[in-house]
Amino acid sequence: MPGTRVTHPRRVSPPRPIPAEARVETPAHLRTYITNPHLLHSLVVPLTCVTIAAVAYLLGSIPFGYLLVRIFRRQDIRSVGSGNIGATNVLRTGAYGLGAATFILDVLKGCTAVWLGALIASVLAPDMAFRNAEAVAALSAVLGHMFPVWLRFRGGKGVSTGFGVFLVASPWAALAAIGVFVVVLAISRYVSISSILAAASFPVFAWFFVTGPRPPFFFAVQCIVALLIIVRHHANVRRLFAGTETRIGAHKPA
Repeated sequence: MPGTRVTHPRRVSPPRPIPAEARVETPAHLRTYITNPHLLHSLVVPLTCVTIAAVAYLLGSIPFGYLLVRIFRRQDIRSVGSGNIGATNVLRTGAYGLGAATFILDVLKGCTAVWLGALIASVLAPDMAFRNAEAVAALSAVLGHMFPVWLRFRGGKGVSTGFGVFLVASPWAALAAIGVFVVVLAISRYVSISSILAAASFPVFAWFFVTGPRPPFFFAVQCIVALLIIVRHHANVRRLFAGTETRIGAHKPA
């Protein structure tokens, strides 16, 4: 129409490409961090390990021997025999039922700690090696039993709890080690030397019996736990060399 202005749509130019020198690239170390969030230097794995260690320590530090003797016999087990809160010293009170209950409960708390450790890792850090999670829990539970915060860090020697953590982490090796304990006890009638040899034999059995993933940290913790149990028997070792260690069936407390 006359006088009508015809307008054409404005042509929009495509965006200009950004020059290579002006592009902002994600640094290589950040790309690695983002694509691998569960690396050791990330926060996920350390926080998971701390959580596992705290839970396992608190479980391991439950002093079943002390509680059972205190509740049923109105005694402080730390004033009896060797002053230990473990099953062997509970037996020295003459309460065989309480001694058996202490052993079972100490084994169960070790088993539960390792099982929970693997469960926590599967939830919080699925890419974390489950054997490493079990190892953190095993070491923490045994330390909890040996140094319970509730008893001013005066605890047991870790034999029953150590057997419990090993029973979950490496059941065949644990059963072989308890077999060593039974054989040596039957021959020598010394609980202490039986416990020491059983603890020392476990890492050897684990080396041959453990299948699947075999992370170095897992085996290192097994050796550390075995060494801790042996060291906690230092007083018994001195008595063995002095010839004053008490055998099973003797009346004199060790």
